[in-house]
Amino acid sequence: MTERLLQYIWQFQYFNKSLLQTADAQGLEVIHPGNNNTNQGPDFLNAKIKIAGTIWAGSVEIHINTSEWNEHKHSQDKNYNNVILHVVWNNDADLKLSFPTLELKNIVPKILLNKYEGLMQEAGFIACEDQISQIEHVNMTAWKERLLVEKLQDKAINIQQLLQQSNMNWEEVFWWLLSRNFGIKINSESFEKIAQSIPFNLLAKHKSQLIQLEALLLGQAGLLDKAFEEDYPSMLQKEYRFLQQKYKLKKVHAPLYFLRMRPANFPTIRLAQLASLLHNSEHLFVQMKEATGVQEASKKFELTANDYWHYHYVFDELTAFKKKTLGKQMINSILVNTVVPVLYAYGYFNSNEEYKNKAMNWMEQIPSEKNSITEGFRKLNIQNRSAADSQALIWLKNKYCDQKRCLQCTIGNKILKGK
Repeated sequence: MTERLLQYIWQFQYFNKSLLQTADAQGLEVIHPGNNNTNQGPDFLNAKIKIAGTIWAGSVEIHINTSEWNEHKHSQDKNYNNVILHVVWNNDADLKLSFPTLELKNIVPKILLNKYEGLMQEAGFIACEDQISQIEHVNMTAWKERLLVEKLQDKAINIQQLLQQSNMNWEEVFWWLLSRNFGIKINSESFEKIAQSIPFNLLAKHKSQLIQLEALLLGQAGLLDKAFEEDYPSMLQKEYRFLQQKYKLKKVHAPLYFLRMRPANFPTIRLAQLASLLHNSEHLFVQMKEATGVQEASKKFELTANDYWHYHYVFDELTAFKKKTLGKQMINSILVNTVVPVLYAYGYFNSNEEYKNKAMNWMEQIPSEKNSITEGFRKLNIQNRSAADSQALIWLKNKYCDQKRCLQCTIGNKILKGK
């Protein structure tokens, strides 16, 4: 038995309530179990019970053993002054408290405990992989919608921190997150630091000069530090040194990785594409807010790096001609991981349902992601028809399944209740 499971049993009243009695043999009726308290103090607030014909309203505290009340020194904490019932799994001590104790050990169905133990012991892809196919489609769909909202709200909190850092500049925060997205997973943090190391108004000042934008981004990344053979990187280096001195820029000391990745994702290419994006766009976040659909938003990211990069992936190494455009998969990644979360956050913090709904609708229109997590769910016959599905499933796996949070999961609840 765990305290989390015991709280779950109490919250949903999964025990035999007929002829319910306290430890001192008083008749007990639970009118309302209370509201789960995630802050300091008793586990459940605003509960209502009837004991020997008298109705009591107050808090309920949950413990595995009665003796834990004293171990946790609750009697010395004023937050517990309003407790009306002590709910325990095992009544191992008579503490002479001013309120009754209810022991659950002998009135909880064994089948529920066995199901929970089975979920906790399962070592497969997810704990409920043998039962998840039994969940009705309507329940699975509703749960995925809630998971997507939960993920977007979590991202909104991170965006709020960046907004505070930028003095509430949505365009600048959007630029930071775009840069992080361009770094893909392995270089994401370094790309965000590079973006933050250059004042956004400075980049705007030089947006008409693509060479200067490239020089600033590649130079701040530390990619213009060596002696070059070709004229183009030498020109960028000279340009960067002038701009660095003029604006007193401090170079970013963050690692950039090239190994074990497709050349199209090399930091040099992605930074050059970011420079092209800055050069060819203005007020990009405003454009995303005003876009009427996914296709219109996608077109803003149909860009190509400077001509030099058609023949290069890194400096001084000539390759066969290939335009360095952003592929459809990368554009979809930008929409899913940057555009939609920032749109949702904008609606969330401005109490504007239009942008929240737009974000959710766009997720439905973007193709689903394919990765090891979505593949795992596909093998269990769980639908993955759009980015809304794949983002929900990724959140489910990382935040619920991997942490064995079956008690907080709709699917886990259905399985435990046998519905």
